[in-house]
Amino acid sequence: MEGPLVRCVDVHKRFGRLEVLRGVSLDVARGEVVVLIGASGSGKTTLLRCINHLETVDRGRIYVDGELVGYREDHDGRVRADREPEVARKRAAIGMVFQRFNLFPHLTALGNVIVGPMHVKKMPRRRAEEVGQALLAKVGLGAKVNAYPGQLSGGQQQRVAIARALAMGPKLMLFDEPTSALDPELVGEVLEVMKSLAREGMTMIVVTHEMGFAREVADRVIFMDEGVILEEGTAEHFFQSPTHPRTQAFLSKIL
Repeated sequence: MEGPLVRCVDVHKRFGRLEVLRGVSLDVARGEVVVLIGASGSGKTTLLRCINHLETVDRGRIYVDGELVGYREDHDGRVRADREPEVARKRAAIGMVFQRFNLFPHLTALGNVIVGPMHVKKMPRRRAEEVGQALLAKVGLGAKVNAYPGQLSGGQQQRVAIARALAMGPKLMLFDEPTSALDPELVGEVLEVMKSLAREGMTMIVVTHEMGFAREVADRVIFMDEGVILEEGTAEHFFQSPTHPRTQAFLSKIL
């Protein structure tokens, strides 16, 4: 399909009196790596959660691969909420990796990876295990297939979480500060996996404070503040010659 893989059109989201997203419009091309940065509370995570329909939008529309996320358009132009099976079908095409690993503690690394393909995609166990073992090897954990989360470091657990997301065969990967809960010496191993996915052409939207990763991998960096996009550009432009005063002030504090 032609056109952007992700299209957000005038997206608004409110929690009570707090308007977290105030008209965000964003296109993400196929194979593009977009990094979202900004202060806490700027709306970055909420935008990711809306793209994956973990949060419903109050106004606006979000499309992934041409399909309206969480809703359907009737022939009369009215928008209606999807039923849960349809939500699950669309969500299966979107992998998401969270700050916390959210692994099932009673399942092995392999068990965590295969549970989605087996239950959501109805993949036979033998095939799911083949896929899971290959993905764990891909993220450098081929020797840890039978280890439980409690036996793994934080970086290893996050790599299992990435393998679990990839097991669903997503078109799009969302990363919500995937290294923020890790000890500093473990950050690099997770970022290396993400870099390899970028090199392979995976479409990715990444919320991160790792500016080195953004400089090296991002096709585009977007700065959000108080629920709006203030500035965007290539990594080179963004870090060397930002134009908005708020962007300049933010970067001066973190670089």
